Amino acid sequence: MQIIYTSQFYHRYKKLSDEVKALTESKEKIFRKDPFNSVLKTHKLHGDFKEFWAFSINAKCRIIFEFGGKDKVYFHSIGNHDIYD
Repeated sequence: MQIIYTSQFYHRYKKLSDEVKALTESKEKIFRKDPFNSVLKTHKLHGDFKEFWAFSINAKCRIIFEFGGKDKVYFHSIGNHDIYD
Protein backbone atom coordinates (compact mmCIF):
# COMPACT_ATOMS: atom_id res chain seq x y z
CA MET A 1 0.00 0.00 0.00
CA GLN A 2 1.31 3.44 -0.93
CA ILE A 3 0.57 6.20 1.58
CA ILE A 4 0.80 9.77 0.35
CA TYR A 5 1.23 12.38 3.08
CA THR A 6 -0.24 15.80 2.36
CA SER A 7 1.55 18.99 3.40
CA GLN A 8 -1.12 19.58 6.05
CA PHE A 9 -0.42 16.13 7.49
CA TYR A 10 3.33 16.83 7.64
CA HIS A 11 2.76 20.22 9.23
CA ARG A 12 0.58 18.77 12.01
CA TYR A 13 2.74 15.66 12.47
CA LYS A 14 5.83 17.78 13.19
CA LYS A 15 4.00 19.37 16.15
CA LEU A 16 3.22 16.05 17.87
CA SER A 17 5.12 14.83 20.91
CA ASP A 18 7.74 12.14 20.38
CA GLU A 19 5.52 9.70 22.26
CA VAL A 20 2.57 10.27 19.91
CA LYS A 21 4.85 10.14 16.85
CA ALA A 22 6.11 6.70 17.94
CA LEU A 23 2.56 5.49 18.52
CA THR A 24 1.54 6.87 15.11
CA GLU A 25 4.29 4.89 13.41
CA SER A 26 3.20 1.66 15.11
CA LYS A 27 -0.45 2.27 14.16
CA GLU A 28 0.58 3.03 10.58
CA LYS A 29 2.24 -0.41 10.36
CA ILE A 30 -1.04 -1.99 11.42
CA PHE A 31 -2.93 0.20 8.94
CA ARG A 32 -0.69 -0.90 6.07
CA LYS A 33 -1.52 -4.55 6.77
CA ASP A 34 -5.25 -4.02 7.43
CA PRO A 35 -6.86 -0.54 7.36
CA PHE A 36 -9.90 -1.99 9.16
CA ASN A 37 -8.07 -3.73 12.00
CA SER A 38 -10.27 -3.28 15.09
CA VAL A 39 -7.33 -1.76 17.03
CA LEU A 40 -7.50 1.28 14.72
CA LYS A 41 -11.24 1.96 15.17
CA THR A 42 -11.44 2.98 11.50
CA HIS A 43 -14.67 4.77 10.67
CA LYS A 44 -16.31 6.68 7.83
CA LEU A 45 -16.79 10.39 8.42
CA HIS A 46 -19.97 12.37 7.78
CA GLY A 47 -21.11 15.84 6.76
CA ASP A 48 -18.44 18.01 5.14
CA PHE A 49 -16.00 15.09 5.52
CA LYS A 50 -18.22 12.38 4.03
CA GLU A 51 -15.57 11.47 1.43
CA PHE A 52 -13.02 10.70 4.16
CA TRP A 53 -12.24 8.09 6.79
CA ALA A 54 -10.44 8.32 10.13
CA PHE A 55 -8.62 5.97 12.46
CA SER A 56 -7.47 6.39 16.04
CA ILE A 57 -3.89 6.77 17.23
CA ASN A 58 -4.93 7.06 20.88
CA ALA A 59 -7.97 8.36 22.78
CA LYS A 60 -7.42 11.93 21.53
CA CYS A 61 -5.44 11.68 18.30
CA ARG A 62 -6.64 10.45 14.92
CA ILE A 63 -5.68 10.47 11.25
CA ILE A 64 -8.06 11.60 8.52
CA PHE A 65 -7.43 9.73 5.29
CA GLU A 66 -8.88 8.97 1.89
CA PHE A 67 -8.72 5.89 -0.29
CA GLY A 68 -7.29 6.99 -3.63
CA GLY A 69 -7.66 3.95 -5.82
CA LYS A 70 -5.85 0.67 -6.02
CA ASP A 71 -3.40 0.40 -3.11
CA LYS A 72 -3.14 4.19 -2.66
CA VAL A 73 -4.17 6.13 0.45
CA TYR A 74 -3.85 9.84 1.23
CA PHE A 75 -3.19 10.89 4.82
CA HIS A 76 -4.72 14.37 5.02
CA SER A 77 -4.46 15.39 8.65
CA ILE A 78 -3.56 14.21 12.14
CA GLY A 79 -4.52 15.53 15.56
CA ASN A 80 -7.41 15.77 18.00
CA HIS A 81 -10.97 16.76 17.10
CA ASP A 82 -9.89 20.27 16.03
CA ILE A 83 -8.72 18.71 12.74
CA TYR A 84 -12.38 18.70 11.70
CA ASP A 85 -12.56 22.53 11.82
